[in-house]
Amino acid sequence: MSAEARAPHFVKSFERGLAVIRSFDAEHPARTLSEVAHTCDLTRAAARRLLLTLADLGYVHQDGRLFRLTPRVLELGYSYLSSYTLPQIAEPHLEQLVAQVRESSSLCVLDGDDIVYVARVPTRRIMTAAITVGTRFPAYVTSVGRVIIAHRPDEEIEVRLAQTELKPLTERTVTSPDALRAELRRVRRQGYAVVDQELEEGLRSVAAPVRDRGGEVVAAVNIAVHAGRNSLDSVRRDLLPHLLATVARIEADLRITNPGPVASPGSGTRRSSSSRRSPAPPS
Repeated sequence: MSAEARAPHFVKSFERGLAVIRSFDAEHPARTLSEVAHTCDLTRAAARRLLLTLADLGYVHQDGRLFRLTPRVLELGYSYLSSYTLPQIAEPHLEQLVAQVRESSSLCVLDGDDIVYVARVPTRRIMTAAITVGTRFPAYVTSVGRVIIAHRPDEEIEVRLAQTELKPLTERTVTSPDALRAELRRVRRQGYAVVDQELEEGLRSVAAPVRDRGGEVVAAVNIAVHAGRNSLDSVRRDLLPHLLATVARIEADLRITNPGPVASPGSGTRRSSSSRRSPAPPS
């Protein structure tokens, strides 16, 4: 968000504190003061004050020159997960799906430009990156991201296409806005998305949207497979029917259990690239 667009109530120091927390990730579990300052575009003095404040609050541990997050940071996400019933409703259905197809399955929601894993049942590992609840990846190259975005209003889709940098993760990644726009239209028509080795060579995934009781797409469920074991035809023929049946059961439970629309954690079209992990494929 630009400085001009910020509301009068915007607290810059709070934004900076969150940026410091987000500067730590799987690739950088420990950082020096200089690294935090550079990553967050802060002066060393400002970064030092923020880190020491987080340390006083128990969210950061200092070990010599290095700073690390502490497990207390998990409290920040737990408040969301504990109040968000969709993962709790979906998980037993994901477990049943994985038992049927013997492939990994996940439930994801859209948060800005990323998808975020909120429930996951793995089998064998078929990608280079470890995937856990809370992991996020660029939405444009994921089956779950595409199937959610495809059901957003056309105006929002156009804004996303204009603002998103379509980076090639493999030789197969769709990097043309026109091609991605056409693919999103196809996904909306057919009701599911298939991504074939655009995220990582050898990885295929299929995803279907999850709608709340009001009919709004709030999440997506996927099945990820190794391309060497599953052709595109077999993904559609053998896996897609099980996926669609699972989504239907989740939606039926949502209609019974959830008293109102299920909100995703964030529906904005942009988020800071400084808080995103390096692109890697989900499963």
